[in-house]
Amino acid sequence: MKVNQFIINANSGDPQKLLAFYRDVVGLPIEEGFGDAALNAAGAIVVFDSHSETHGAAQEPTRMLLNLMVDDLEAEQKRIEGHGVKFIRSAGREYWGGVISTFPDPDGNLVQLMEYKPE
Repeated sequence: MKVNQFIINANSGDPQKLLAFYRDVVGLPIEEGFGDAALNAAGAIVVFDSHSETHGAAQEPTRMLLNLMVDDLEAEQKRIEGHGVKFIRSAGREYWGGVISTFPDPDGNLVQLMEYKPE
């Protein structure tokens, strides 16, 4: 299969709130040409929308994790914490050399900041 674009549809009971969080707090840039409800995450497009069967908080927040590989995890975590976001994991080291900090979005989905730092 040849995939031309990778688009994630992030459905929410309050898509505008979720969009604002990922745009203004996480800092993902707007994806031009997709209307006002799409952001770019390293080339993947995240579209924020509603769905008739999406209500309330995520029932299984770990079912799909949004992993954002960054150059400076500590700086990004501090910036996001400056918006009042509480991290549930902070700079946890993984056996493969990754360092991960995890926080919930407004719908309870888990987002992980990741930095590769082999020792």
